[in-house]
Amino acid sequence: DVLLRTHPSAHQSTLIKSGAEAFLCTGDVYRRDEIDASHFPAFHQMEGVKLFDPALVGGAMSREEWLESEGCKLIAADLKKTLEGLCDHLFGQVEKRWIDEYFPFTEPSFELEIYYNGDWMEVLGSGVIHSGVLEKCGKSDRHGWAFGLGLERLAMVLFSIPDIRLFWTDDKRFTAQFKAGTLSTFKPYSKYPPCYKDISFWIPEGFEPNDFFELGRTVAGDLLEKVDLVDEFTNPKKGKTSHCYRLTYRSMDRSLTDDEINDLQEKLRELTASNLLVELR
Repeated sequence: DVLLRTHPSAHQSTLIKSGAEAFLCTGDVYRRDEIDASHFPAFHQMEGVKLFDPALVGGAMSREEWLESEGCKLIAADLKKTLEGLCDHLFGQVEKRWIDEYFPFTEPSFELEIYYNGDWMEVLGSGVIHSGVLEKCGKSDRHGWAFGLGLERLAMVLFSIPDIRLFWTDDKRFTAQFKAGTLSTFKPYSKYPPCYKDISFWIPEGFEPNDFFELGRTVAGDLLEKVDLVDEFTNPKKGKTSHCYRLTYRSMDRSLTDDEINDLQEKLRELTASNLLVELR
C-alpha cells in the first residue's frame, strides 16, 4: 500500500530540527476534496516557516499564557502582514479577507481568501505554530508562524486560468500559451458543452460528502467538472435527510456522448448505494 501525503508539513519538523529558522518547502500533495473549478485531488503546495527570537516574543510558557501573550499577537500580525504583502506583490491591490480557521499544527489559525472571478477563493492556510510541534522538534523555547499555499490557485489568478483541471492537460492549445519566466493571460479555446445529471439519496448517520466526491472522481475521473449540493430535505416523520447533488460532466478536449455519461452515472449510482450505504431516490 502507498500512503499519499496530504501536505509537506512533515518536512518542516526535519528542517526545524536541523536548525533552520526561516525556509520554504514545496511538494505535490493529494487530498479528498470537493469538486469544482478550484479543487483537484492532486496539486502542488508551498509551505513557509519563520521562527522568532525568544527575546522578542517570549520563551517557554503554558498554552493559555502563550495565546494571550503579546508575543503571540506580534507573530500573528507579522504573518498577516507578510502574506498580504505577498498577495499585493503577485496580484496588485486585490480584494482579500482573513477567515479564522482550525488547523491541527497552528493556533490561532487563519485562511486568506481573495476575490477572484466573481467569488471568494481560498489561496492559503496559515497560523502561529502550535507549541506542541516545536516541543517535539526540541525547540520548546521558540515560537513562529507557518503557512501553506496552493501554487495552482496562485497561477489561476496570475494567468486568468478558469479551471484547475487545465494544469493536468496535455492539450497543446493550453501548454503552448506559456513560457518559463513570462506572465501571459490565458486565451480560452473552444469549450466543449457540459452534461448535467442529478442524483438524490437518503443519507445514513455519519455520511461524509467527501466520500461521495471521492467516489465520483474514481468513477468519472477528470470528466467530472463540478458537484453541487442543490437540495437538502429532512422528512420530519421519517427522521431522514435527503441530499440531491447536481453533477456537471465535461471534457477539456472532446465532446462527451449521452451513452458515455449515462453509463458513468449509472455506475456512480450503483457504487454510491453499495459503498456509502445510502438509499437512492
